[in-house]
Amino acid sequence: MSRIGNSPIAIPEGVTIDIKDNLVTVKGKLGELSQEFSAVTVKVEDGNIIVQRSTEIKEHKAKHGLYRSLFSNMVEGVSKGYTKELELVGVGYRASNQGQRLDLALGFSHSIVLNIASEVKIETISEKGKNPIIKLTSHDKQLVGQVAAKIRSFRRPEPYKGKGIKFVGEQLRRKAGKTA
Repeated sequence: MSRIGNSPIAIPEGVTIDIKDNLVTVKGKLGELSQEFSAVTVKVEDGNIIVQRSTEIKEHKAKHGLYRSLFSNMVEGVSKGYTKELELVGVGYRASNQGQRLDLALGFSHSIVLNIASEVKIETISEKGKNPIIKLTSHDKQLVGQVAAKIRSFRRPEPYKGKGIKFVGEQLRRKAGKTA
């Protein structure tokens, strides 16, 4: 029994849902998202989205909760949006942006320049005495996570000093250094 798949998704004001064939389109104040689906039926009743599976096959059970979560993320994304913040920890680590172009100085011999998708809004915050922060905002949860993971992959946090790019609020497992 899928507990996640059985719970209905409340539709907030200003969000419209359009279901045609095997495609759900969600429109809101922040944008528009579409998702194809299979093995489930989707209905809109009394201001809620209800996802039901047709059979008890293992694949259908697995997709029941998956599609319910994807539709829930879409509804929340077009109404509230998603934000990820990355912190650059290390001496000389800097970040700056010009429009959708992110420029990172991470201790390599060259700076890293990354062009960010137009759906993601990027902001860099640099205050004296604090670590630089990169703030990513979008209506698409998957896209924000993918861009954040790409940026983090340039310099993952290392376990001894904690230098690298980490998410704000992330707890790192630290190791003790060698004892003399």
